[in-house]
Amino acid sequence: MPPDRRAERQAALRVALEDEGLDALLVTHLPNIRYLTGFSGSAALLLVRSDGTVLITDFRYAVQAPQEAGDAARVEIDQKSVWDRLGKVLTAGPVGTMGIEAQALTVRDAERVAGLTRARLVPATDLVERLRAVKSPEEIAAVRAAAALAQDALAELLPAVRAGQTELEIGATLEAALRRRGSEWHPFPTIVASGPRAALPHARTSARAIEAGDWLLLDFGAQVGGYCADLTRTMVVGGRADERQRTVYELVQSAQRRALEHLRAGMTGREGDALAREVIAARGFGDAFGHSLGHGLGLEVHEAPRLAPTAETPLPLHAVVTVEPGIYLPGWGGVRLEDDVHLGPDGAELLSDGRTDLLELV
Repeated sequence: MPPDRRAERQAALRVALEDEGLDALLVTHLPNIRYLTGFSGSAALLLVRSDGTVLITDFRYAVQAPQEAGDAARVEIDQKSVWDRLGKVLTAGPVGTMGIEAQALTVRDAERVAGLTRARLVPATDLVERLRAVKSPEEIAAVRAAAALAQDALAELLPAVRAGQTELEIGATLEAALRRRGSEWHPFPTIVASGPRAALPHARTSARAIEAGDWLLLDFGAQVGGYCADLTRTMVVGGRADERQRTVYELVQSAQRRALEHLRAGMTGREGDALAREVIAARGFGDAFGHSLGHGLGLEVHEAPRLAPTAETPLPLHAVVTVEPGIYLPGWGGVRLEDDVHLGPDGAELLSDGRTDLLELV
């Protein structure tokens, strides 16, 4: 059995609360609740105080919540309203200053909380997210397992891909393969973009039929134990790559390789992003790489830290991030290559397979 780290996570959060001058934190972001307690349901509030942790949920989770939370939290079930139950919990134990997750709580719900307590409410941003950015060995192993699962699903798909199929057909085959192999769900809507639509970085999978010689960009993921993998592969279908396709592809591949070779914990996110961006910009395609190089990966497919031109925060040791440079040329197509890495003491360690040689599915 892997070690149970929930107590140490809550202890680290309490240290952060003390540093911020907070007596308690109301956690409403569900991935944060799962990280701190193990509860994976779709509705909950979590109150973390110096003297204990209370998980509040509803009748649907009356059995599940105690099973998942165990000793990590006292579970309160309310038949009518989790907010009414929160009010009772707050009344039972006085709180002077309480943080609320400003990045997750709506204005309406913040007003609701204000009506339940005399505590002074303070916006508290990313207190749990900063803890989540540093992954334990078990979390890293879960992302690695999710990546392996996704790669196996891709390997099943590729021999069946041919010109004439629609993006939706390919997406359905890939998603079925992911589920058969044990993916708990799709961490995000699978992107299947072909031909000129490959120039849309976040294209919606469409009914377009693939033509011979088209780009086919696949951006997909898997989820294991709640943890996400996020991969992108770009290939040519129904023919050999032409000279322009090969040139652009090899440039993106070179940019990714440079980032993978030199990315280190301690760099700022901006410095990490520049490793790939400088390669692409030097060849005149800087304006065609319009998104960041990568993002954190864990219980969410997009989380801290960020590798972006505006990210001045140092990348923490044992972060897990994506490395995904791309070039997008409207009306022609685009190339993106994405792998998942662990930032360990010796640099970037691949968690996905890093197999990015150009595939020509003839």
